[in-house]
Amino acid sequence: MPQGKPENVPDDGLTTRQRRNRPLLIVHTGEMKGKSTAAFGLALRGWNQGWSIGVFQFVKSARWKVGEEVALLALGEVHRDTGRGGPVEWHKMGSGWSWSRRPGTEVDHAEAAREGWREIARRLGEQRHTLYVLDEFTYPLKWGWVDTTEVVETLVARPGNQHVVITGRDAPEALVEAADLVARMTKVKHPMDTGAKGQKGIEW
Repeated sequence: MPQGKPENVPDDGLTTRQRRNRPLLIVHTGEMKGKSTAAFGLALRGWNQGWSIGVFQFVKSARWKVGEEVALLALGEVHRDTGRGGPVEWHKMGSGWSWSRRPGTEVDHAEAAREGWREIARRLGEQRHTLYVLDEFTYPLKWGWVDTTEVVETLVARPGNQHVVITGRDAPEALVEAADLVARMTKVKHPMDTGAKGQKGIEW
């Protein structure tokens, strides 16, 4: 695919514009770091295009403020105050999904993941966002908390021009097969191999 040009153009009846603007299902998987980082970079580009961005984190603790969260929420405020870019929402399973009301109780992680997915499916049906970042969503699928077949069927049948990027190790084969773009992050070397600790600005 030199210079971003496809090697073969299928005879599918689509125009160049239709092919350029078709909705994509993207999967970032593999053992190496960078899966979420690449997805958040995509969110930044989408924000610049005026897209509505919805980020849904499925594993990371609600108390862990990743740098991309702070940056994207700040850009959401820029949109609210100036109209530049697009709106941004960021939801975390660890804090209880913002639409769930369970005061004073411990939220079971599996049920929280299912509730998160149900809300995402509702939003897809409503065409709420242009880009959905389902961060570390492969883990609830791998652990059986959320049904992979249901997820794939919902994503394949989603209406409109909604892009979805899913991150995490061990992506189910059915998800990989359904995706339009799949990247596997492979480690060549990492500072932690020699005992180094994570660094501000590099890991978070």
